[in-house]
Amino acid sequence: MSVFTTLSEKFSSTDKIIWFHCASLGEFEQGRPIIEKCKNEYPNHKILVTFFSPSGFEIRKNYALADVVCYLPLDTKKNAQKFIALIHPEIAIFVKYEFWPNVLRELKRKEIKTLLVSGIFRKEQSFFKWYGGWMRKSLHTFTHFFVQNDTSKKLLNNVGFTNASICGDTRFDRVYDITQQSIDLDFATQFTDKKTTLIAGSTWQKDEELLVNYINNKATEHQKFIIAPHNIHQQNIKKLKQDISKKVILYSEIKNVNLEQYQVLIIDSIGLLTQIYKYADIAYVGGGFGSGIHNILEPATFGVPIVIGPNYKKFNEAIALVNLNACRVINTFSELNKELNSLFNQTSERENKGQIAKDYIFKNIGATKLIMNSINTYIPKK
Repeated sequence: MSVFTTLSEKFSSTDKIIWFHCASLGEFEQGRPIIEKCKNEYPNHKILVTFFSPSGFEIRKNYALADVVCYLPLDTKKNAQKFIALIHPEIAIFVKYEFWPNVLRELKRKEIKTLLVSGIFRKEQSFFKWYGGWMRKSLHTFTHFFVQNDTSKKLLNNVGFTNASICGDTRFDRVYDITQQSIDLDFATQFTDKKTTLIAGSTWQKDEELLVNYINNKATEHQKFIIAPHNIHQQNIKKLKQDISKKVILYSEIKNVNLEQYQVLIIDSIGLLTQIYKYADIAYVGGGFGSGIHNILEPATFGVPIVIGPNYKKFNEAIALVNLNACRVINTFSELNKELNSLFNQTSERENKGQIAKDYIFKNIGATKLIMNSINTYIPKK
């Protein structure tokens, strides 16, 4: 079924629609606190969430708070006109980035209020180059830019956009909200068995090679490990399990099993990691040997010290936590070995770094409230 067919079946001309666009899963998690607030404060409106990336759509295509989750059609003039006509949003909210010129021009032509939330701009972007006039025109669509930092605001100001304010990153609100939920994972309680536990989240091959080396050759019987790989395809999970010489079990195998006897648990399922971090004493967040680290705010919000690979400098929160010494960067196995030995063996060090991480999260919450205050001025409450 095409996107247009789905939209025409799900939405009528009298529906009031709030539209969120997210490039991928990470942007969805940033937008999620706002989606949840809008669903609560505007119960008579319908929620549309669009994605560009399959990785985001496939995981969130059944998201309960959205009336429709779909891909954003290819950005042609004809598609943009048809798409906006079908959804006729009361407000359009783009998360972090993703600028579709034809869609943005159509939103402006229809005089639809449009916000960018948790925005990030960098001087390397075409908007801020001498040849970027055509792309800068797209930015005139936005009623307001809610950006994460002063650099982004100054870049916009320098090319004539004064409708920008610093609100921070809504992901802080998202991860903080997780800590306010009741989390009780029986399998995690049984597996950790009151032993010092490292949880490795969103790991890639290089991360796993280093961790397996540590587990096989350095880990003591008093240490436990939970690994939640980024790639949970059967072949990758099978290899990871085979490479580990300690007693290891998959999440899919835990039914009616005494987990206390195992030292390593591999999570071969999605959707658990954010809650599992509650049971961590140490967190290793993967991706730092590839295109970039995954979400380090998730373990930080539970007050957990973090270890990451070297590719983290595109992420403001990682830079901040590294500078605060709540997050440590490793490049080699010897560095990993040194950091983990220190964290496993020194309770006070773990607790100190973890508290710094938790305080950092708490100091940065509040972006959702600022954005909702603005949305409330654009959408009248009945």
